[in-house]
Amino acid sequence: MPKVTLYNMAGEAAGEIELNDGIFGVDYNEAVIHQAVVRQMANERLGTHATKTRGLVRGGGKKPWRQKGTGRARAGSIRSPLWVGGGTVFGPTPRSHAKDMNRKARRLAVKSALSEKLRAGELIVLDSIHFEAPKTKDVLAMLKSFDVAGKALIIDGGDAVMNTVLGARNIPGVKAMAPCGMNIYDLVHYTKLFLTQDAVKQIEEVLA
Repeated sequence: MPKVTLYNMAGEAAGEIELNDGIFGVDYNEAVIHQAVVRQMANERLGTHATKTRGLVRGGGKKPWRQKGTGRARAGSIRSPLWVGGGTVFGPTPRSHAKDMNRKARRLAVKSALSEKLRAGELIVLDSIHFEAPKTKDVLAMLKSFDVAGKALIIDGGDAVMNTVLGARNIPGVKAMAPCGMNIYDLVHYTKLFLTQDAVKQIEEVLA
């Protein structure tokens, strides 16, 4: 099992922790990660886009002129797609963009992403995160202790997780959540990943 250094909120080493090899020691599988990310993004689409066909556009019930004898092209409706104000041909209609993916593959994608974070040195495990109040400056101070200036994802499994979530939401490029909200898109999107000891336990209970 891989061992990593355990840190406190001040960025100081506070011991070591063993991680589950079946979750943090999985081979990188780019194909399944890509499939899981595409699935998540597709499932977030509302699919409410719509255009009106010639049968849905208001008006056009009367033939604009007689069939023969005018010298003009025959026309049956002023709502023909050829006319300004007419209907749309083959336009988008409301539909579901949802994609399916079995649970075993979804879990493999998350395990692969977590393992890659560990191999790349982008995973930081904290003994705990405890903020007395949801203050942005406290979260910034913690990130500064680890010299984090880019995108960071904080997964806190403690009792005061809401203080972490609310304190981080105004920081550009930083997101905080409980372990139950962990998803493949955020794991791939954010560079640095912070996990608390409690979060590691909860993740291992679900994915092991």
